[in-house]
Amino acid sequence: MNTKTLTYWTCTAVIAFIFLSSGIFYMMGVPATVEGIVRLGYPLYFVTLLGAWKVLGGLAILVPGFARVKEWAYAGMFIDLTSAAVSNSATGLAWWHVVAPLSVALVLVASWALRPQSRTLGTLFPATTGRPVGVHFPAQMSRA
Repeated sequence: MNTKTLTYWTCTAVIAFIFLSSGIFYMMGVPATVEGIVRLGYPLYFVTLLGAWKVLGGLAILVPGFARVKEWAYAGMFIDLTSAAVSNSATGLAWWHVVAPLSVALVLVASWALRPQSRTLGTLFPATTGRPVGVHFPAQMSRA
């Protein structure tokens, strides 16, 4: 296994563990977890909803195939983590409540950036043309 693959799976395993375990805690209604979300000003029903999405996101990045679902999962996780940092900052919590989700977001971005070709929708610049996908350049115009 090469370094890129090992780093990808390490980052992905960390992210999946964080999202699956926290999602399960949210859905189970673990008092400390619920209290933390409600303290931020979110309604109680949001805890269960967020927990379900966390579990689904954690599973989505682990299972093979479903590249489009993975892209949405990564996007949702990034939104979750950056929103957590903003919410914690806005409510005046300690600095580490802001840094912690942003640190996890960096690991998430590493997982996304290092994912193998089989787990992507494609590349922005295909090796054959060097041009962005979906951008068509007209053939050389003749001079008449």
